[in-house]
Amino acid sequence: MVTMTHMDFDALVALLTRIFIANGASPGVADILARNCAGAERDGAMSHGLFRMPGYVATLRSGWVDGRAEPVVEDGGASFLRVDAANGFAQPALAVAAPLAMDRACATGACVVAIRRSHHFAALWPDVEPFAEAGLVAIAMVDSMAVVVPPGAGKPVYGTNPLAFAAPRGGGKIIVFDQAVSVLAHGDVQIAAREGHDLPEGAGVDAAGRPTRDPRAVLDGGALLPFGGHKGAAIAMMIEIMAAALTGGLYSHEVDWSGHPGAQTPCTGECVILIDPARGGSAAGFAARVEQLVEALRAAGQERMPGDRRFAAREKALREGVAVRAEMLARLEGLVANGTSPSPLPTSPDALRD
Repeated sequence: MVTMTHMDFDALVALLTRIFIANGASPGVADILARNCAGAERDGAMSHGLFRMPGYVATLRSGWVDGRAEPVVEDGGASFLRVDAANGFAQPALAVAAPLAMDRACATGACVVAIRRSHHFAALWPDVEPFAEAGLVAIAMVDSMAVVVPPGAGKPVYGTNPLAFAAPRGGGKIIVFDQAVSVLAHGDVQIAAREGHDLPEGAGVDAAGRPTRDPRAVLDGGALLPFGGHKGAAIAMMIEIMAAALTGGLYSHEVDWSGHPGAQTPCTGECVILIDPARGGSAAGFAARVEQLVEALRAAGQERMPGDRRFAAREKALREGVAVRAEMLARLEGLVANGTSPSPLPTSPDALRD
């Protein structure tokens, strides 16, 4: 029988913050990562929630990521910001750039934020939600590590490469989605392997390139497949170009953490595009026009809009507490007790390729 406890969201954030600090993250970085991870658990996205904490800790302890990195924002033009994440996590880098990026989007109509040398191991929708809540349209793209094999290829080249989109709609609500280009998120495959579930048909191949529903075969030298075959693969290529070539980060197939046992976070790049919809000139107003589309979809029979399920889970969790397995809670407490600071990190991009 599974024993569950319900934790206040802020209490869960405080616990995760302690874990990150105990394992080498600065207080500021720890708070940002903790809120992201706890938020995923609160919203029902278990593959990016508490399940990820051992991976965060192992990566910090390995010395692959700098939990105390201080991102540097660079001026790339009136509507372009570059951010050197300094081999730290992507979310703190975006947090540093966000206020200036929003100001520039409002001043010029749009702003591109190109983040490089960054580690992204979390859900992507938290990166875009705040911008939509402030009235902007936001798109975020991240490449990861090579676990997706293109159609006709013999080995993985692309990452799961999530794409997130958010936009304001009527009534102060937002539309938001976050999806990988692979049939499943890599974390979902790990959960399936842990719990003994088969994968959906067409999700992956084994090390010999044969179709398989066995999650362990996918993880043990196999690969995930892109959704929609060559169409999903084309989107994966676009994200590699936008998140790596444009930003100056690494491609998914260039990530090599073999010198850092325990590392799990890919050091690549992230591209965020902000648009001020007021520049579009809609007479009815952008949010009202989006709401008209929502109403048309509902009239056609689509009851749930992108993001609705997460928002419902969020509301319930904030009311009743975030449900956490007792065994998971005990494991989290252990990550605090056994914390240790990671070793010093290389600081140049070339060193990270070793």
